[in-house]
Amino acid sequence: MQPVRAILLKLAAVALFTAMAALVKASSDAVPPGEAVFFRSLFAVPVIVGWLVMQGELPAGLRTRDPMGHLWRGLIGCTAMGLNFTGLGLLPLPEVTAIGFASPLLVVVFAALFLGERLRLFRIGAVMLGLLGVLIVLSPRLTAFNGGAVAAREAMGALVVLGGATFSALAQIQIRRLVRVERTATIVFWFSVTATVLSLLTAPFGWVMPGPGEAAMLIVAGLLGGFGQICLTSAYRYGEAALVAPFDYAAMLLALGVGYFVFAEVPTPLVLAGAALIMLAGGLIIWRERQLGLKRGKARQGITPQG
Repeated sequence: MQPVRAILLKLAAVALFTAMAALVKASSDAVPPGEAVFFRSLFAVPVIVGWLVMQGELPAGLRTRDPMGHLWRGLIGCTAMGLNFTGLGLLPLPEVTAIGFASPLLVVVFAALFLGERLRLFRIGAVMLGLLGVLIVLSPRLTAFNGGAVAAREAMGALVVLGGATFSALAQIQIRRLVRVERTATIVFWFSVTATVLSLLTAPFGWVMPGPGEAAMLIVAGLLGGFGQICLTSAYRYGEAALVAPFDYAAMLLALGVGYFVFAEVPTPLVLAGAALIMLAGGLIIWRERQLGLKRGKARQGITPQG
């Protein structure tokens, strides 16, 4: 394990994904979300293929034992991406980021429902705390449907982003199923391919010919997404999940900075308070999982928790 390297790679992944989101948001007025998903997925493919070549995992990394599993992962993940990209066009970047933090909380719930994982009282309490934070962030939006066109648009944006977080959590459940039989590289590659193909199905619903500026932003977004995925995967190779996972929340700081300096977005106190609760809940779950992991490790070595 190389903890410093793992942390730096995770921070790089967070920064790349935040920059990608900013580029998608900047082009959202001119390009529909389905088309943005296409660019994001297509231009990630050459980056990922290059990475597979460097890792010596080509062509072995492209072979799959579960093609239908990849199709489902692609369908769920593509839906999540499309909803998130839609939300970026409707809401401030920090708010989209805060609501998106609901995803790891929902993973805990879905893992209990679909994978049979044990849902302990501590996890239930942490998830409830995090969902309270989500409600705090959403509350001003959900009371705004009767407040005019702009308010209704933002309220719809909040629901869309929450839907994106839900599908993102479901995608994580599908990935947990796939990793039992597939390599990580295989999952990463086939997701980009399936998302590229599936996003083409949205073409009849209003694709446009992007201008040079929008096209450049979307191509760069795709490249950044590919590099971000590589950094994320590599981070978990060099460090334990309990060490690496908390640095997801650096995305909130970056989103606040990008939102303020690039889009002139100032988050409300409710967004900040809700985001703080969500991050606290996520941190508690990660901390508890680390403690349980240490206990399991000691048990395997025949050591009691008392030493």
